[in-house]
Amino acid sequence: MAHSHKHHDHTHDQPAREHAEHDHSTHNHDDHDHDDHDHDSHAGHSHGHHGHSHAPQKFTTAFAIATGVNFLFVIIEAIYAISANSMSLLADAGHNLGDVLGLAMSGGALWLLSKASTAKYSYGFKRTTILAALSNAVILVVATALIIIESVKKLLSPAPVGELTIMVVAAIGILVNGGTALLFMRGHDDLNVKGAFLHLAFDALISLGVVIVGALVLWTHWLWLDPVVGIAIAIAILFGTWGLLRQSLDLILDAVPHNIKQDKVLAYLQNLPMVKQVHHLHIWGLSTQEVALTAHLVVPEANFTDADLRTIETHLAEKFNIKHATIQVERHTHENEHCETC
Repeated sequence: MAHSHKHHDHTHDQPAREHAEHDHSTHNHDDHDHDDHDHDSHAGHSHGHHGHSHAPQKFTTAFAIATGVNFLFVIIEAIYAISANSMSLLADAGHNLGDVLGLAMSGGALWLLSKASTAKYSYGFKRTTILAALSNAVILVVATALIIIESVKKLLSPAPVGELTIMVVAAIGILVNGGTALLFMRGHDDLNVKGAFLHLAFDALISLGVVIVGALVLWTHWLWLDPVVGIAIAIAILFGTWGLLRQSLDLILDAVPHNIKQDKVLAYLQNLPMVKQVHHLHIWGLSTQEVALTAHLVVPEANFTDADLRTIETHLAEKFNIKHATIQVERHTHENEHCETC
């Protein structure tokens, strides 16, 4: 049974119940034998596309700016860390280098997201945003582990450092990381942009900690303060990264996105007029922003009109932010269907 897809404009005011009361004489189907309709499509199987929301161009530019500025700062920070004999500052430079790589991957993923789909990659390259978000989370965890290791080493074998150099360079780091983090303040609905913000915000926090450590060591000569504060900052980073890691892992495994309640989606579909059964309901993330759904609706008494299907797709987009919906309408209940969502 071949199905072609419908692409509809979604500006509809009438609810699905009103559309369902219309005359369905031209849309009857027997055991999925479909008559041809306009647009070379088949009633009963609708593929909705509601204004694909790709990342705004400003975030692509933001990634480019943040990557370039932070890479330049990493070079400067590493040079001064070596001259000041400061392992904490050098470790911070290494952490910033990891963030630069993460920013480059995220920016590249958003660029790929804007590319059109091909015959081989029918969804385009949307999933690269999920891979980049997962990579960013892993980089943060690995960087945190390195910070803890270096902090423990320094705690066991404290050594004199150039406090003033540490304070000045770390203060510049606060400005660089904090300033570039502001470029991503309004993108927290996207895991990729959120990951970049967390990278830069935690970098600014680390730089602040390094400034404080430099000042306290200069004042008290307590060299153990540097590794203790480093460990505390690492723990804070782990807490902040856990949500990003969990969400990106869920998306890569095609789990229902965390902001979608599958039971509510199922209830909405089951309560549609004339729907007797819902099965093969699947909800997953196409990217860090876009959600897809497929479902089979059993409608024994009559079939939905094109307007009914468009209204359902519009409601899924407005109520649940599901903008890629594929709805297949069937006439007969599957007696051997035991799982409504399998």
